Amino acid sequence: MDALINPPPSLTNKRRIKRIAPVQLGKMLAVLYGVMGLVFIPFLLFMSLAASQLPESQRVGMMAFGAGFALLVPLIYAALGFIFGALGALVYNVVAKWIGGIEVEVE
Repeated sequence: MDALINPPPSLTNKRRIKRIAPVQLGKMLAVLYGVMGLVFIPFLLFMSLAASQLPESQRVGMMAFGAGFALLVPLIYAALGFIFGALGALVYNVVAKWIGGIEVEVE
């Protein structure tokens, strides 16, 4: 009788992701996107350095733009990673309730 109530575990290694914690995914993506933002720093600093060859009237704005963006891009990427990661998890959780979530095979 117990076998009917609690069937034996299946022999497949498939698991279903039913829910994703929004804040945890937001934190993970914030760190990942922040690190990806660090990749752009050398290019933005190079742009600032190249701006030093511009005429005096255009030089200051372009140099500040490149150096300022070098500092802000990782922070902007991290913030957007958190926001969109949390929103993505919320949307996933709603859709997973309707259709059952993502099925993965584990070993």
